[in-house]
Amino acid sequence: MPDTAPAPVLRADRPGSFPHGVLAERHPAIIRQVRELIPYDPERRRALDALLANCTEGVVEPLPADAHDLGDWQDWGLAEHIGRSWFDLPWLWSESYFYRRLLHAVGYFTPGPWQGIDPFRPAKLTELDAPQTDEELAALDALADRPADERSRALLHGSLWGNRADLGFRLSAEGAGTRAAAPALVADDSETLWSLLPPAAEGGTLCLVADNAGRELVPDLLLIADLLDRGRIARAVLHLKPHPYYVSDATTADVLDALRRLTAAPGTAAGYGRRLWSALTDGRLTLRAHPFSGGPLPYAEMPDDLRAEFAAATLTVVKGDLNYRRLVGDRRWPATTPFADLTAYFPGPVAALRTLKSEVVCGLDVGTEAALTAAEGERWRTAGTHALIQVKV
Repeated sequence: MPDTAPAPVLRADRPGSFPHGVLAERHPAIIRQVRELIPYDPERRRALDALLANCTEGVVEPLPADAHDLGDWQDWGLAEHIGRSWFDLPWLWSESYFYRRLLHAVGYFTPGPWQGIDPFRPAKLTELDAPQTDEELAALDALADRPADERSRALLHGSLWGNRADLGFRLSAEGAGTRAAAPALVADDSETLWSLLPPAAEGGTLCLVADNAGRELVPDLLLIADLLDRGRIARAVLHLKPHPYYVSDATTADVLDALRRLTAAPGTAAGYGRRLWSALTDGRLTLRAHPFSGGPLPYAEMPDDLRAEFAAATLTVVKGDLNYRRLVGDRRWPATTPFADLTAYFPGPVAALRTLKSEVVCGLDVGTEAALTAAEGERWRTAGTHALIQVKV
């Protein structure tokens, strides 16, 4: 990490704070949603009820001794957190472990009929099959006639603003589905991003660390297809979650659902879908689901094999709010802290594409922060109505 003095780690121990609201309100809402959308048997429903009581009023409990990932969680600090209130731990760790405990409650990892059943799949498919998706895919027909650079810029911004489809965010943000998001960027390093991926580049590799499934993953895939089509990259590696996570985070199954949605669509969208399908089969597009992608630690603590992958990439694009928190550190940084300072540890060029849905933000100029705060108080940090594109070369 840089010489920048560390800011306080975000925790959920202050009532009224955004992290406290996530643990006290969003997590119970997620448990209730899972109970309503999937007809789990009595054993699973009792386990979900127990998790609801535990995560709001209890303390962190250990994983079963035979859990397949117990070693990972021990490496990630489980022992030091057992017996403590969820609200007293680092917020990122509490959130991540909540989803691990939810998967345990529904039997996701346990041999039996519920093994491998994504508890968030109904919500993801509802998002992907929404009429708005048809409208967004139909818009590709008009985009096809635009100049190539204009089309690429539009697809980049589609990938950026696609984060508004985050399902977990909607659960606790009343009216988020209908409130118009301001199209203004609070930071825009897109020209630097494009300079790292020139047309007809020789053999470049893009790593894209995906965030959400559904209507966000589709524009991520469209961006990858455009970069491959234009020769800006020769290969893309799409980093996914190894298991369901944060309600709507993308897994391999979600990529397949998105590809089926594209290839079944009329017009230009189907062509994108077929080219992406072909890219998967010939190796130009590779899927990766590293265990660390579903872990509770910042990327500054990534394992050596993942560090080597990012070091070898021409550019790593980190999508979404959670990945941004992991990239810069889940701390209440002064908003003017330079992005390059907080990502100096990263082993290669890295870009963040993110709509703002949590308190963590950096890299703003003084005037931008002042204007946002004057207009909206602190709400601009969490409302999902502002976005940023930041790059460290």
